[in-house]
Amino acid sequence: MRLVLLGPPGAGKGTHAKILSEKFKADHLATGDILRQHIREKTTLGAKAKDIIETGNLVPDALVNEMMFEEISRVGKKAFILDGYPRTIGQAESLDVFLKKQTMKLDAVLDFETSEQVIIDRLSGRRVCTKCGGNYHTRNIPPKKEGVCDKCGEMLVQRKDDTPVTIQHRLEMYLKETSPLIQYYKRQNILVSVPGDYDVPELQTVLKTLFDEMKLAV
Repeated sequence: MRLVLLGPPGAGKGTHAKILSEKFKADHLATGDILRQHIREKTTLGAKAKDIIETGNLVPDALVNEMMFEEISRVGKKAFILDGYPRTIGQAESLDVFLKKQTMKLDAVLDFETSEQVIIDRLSGRRVCTKCGGNYHTRNIPPKKEGVCDKCGEMLVQRKDDTPVTIQHRLEMYLKETSPLIQYYKRQNILVSVPGDYDVPELQTVLKTLFDEMKLAV
């Protein structure tokens, strides 16, 4: 199984990708997480990407492609879920070329259709651990002790790209750069729209039905 998850920031792609990766024993390749790991490890790519990510802008296609092709190559022929990639038509075209060379293809592209108010609510309440990168939400996934990571005890912070002003900018960037991918994958007949406003259990039920119909369910 090879999936791409599309949708604006805050649509729930990461949450559902983690659940699906466990169910399907697939590698969850989250562009944002991988980029932040590069930043923490102070790699060359991380240094180039740091300022761009924190202002809500998109990292140049060439850098993202290089990083993601390396990750997909590492996975090999196993199942994977791409979360946050591709984000532009250029990235999608490069991914198609790369997968063809690897004699692989995508099974489906899930488009998480999500309203702006839900996005703002989800992102503005998100908190992340400064040490292990654990994700929480002030309302939906609160830590046992306010402001402290359950896993390692370090402080939780709001990411710079989750402030209201930056969220709005990220949504504008998504509409400009990423939403054209919906038409791109529609033309390939592999796009499936799913209700991103749903809570996690509701949407997982929808996805189970979908995967049953596609004969991808386990």
